[in-house]
Amino acid sequence: MNRLPVQNGGKGLFCLFVEPYGEDFWLKPGDEFTVVPGADASDPQFTVVAATDRLVVWIYEGGDPDKVVVDYTVVDSSGTELECGHQWSADHDPV
Repeated sequence: MNRLPVQNGGKGLFCLFVEPYGEDFWLKPGDEFTVVPGADASDPQFTVVAATDRLVVWIYEGGDPDKVVVDYTVVDSSGTELECGHQWSADHDPV
């Protein structure tokens, strides 16, 4: 199964957005989260757009942009499933 590990190698909070819902997960320096597609996703592939303070991730079945995978989880380095807004700070609003 394809998975996408994301690590914050910077000095401040970093935002991981997973689309199409725009769910946000905030990584502190040194944190590593992994985006895990749902078990029923056929050949999941990732499209990633990087910006200074965020990473936007889309998951597609077989790389087909018309087949967005909406069932996924984000886990931390210990395998704990994270909720949308994990470690969010009002000082770092992504908008």
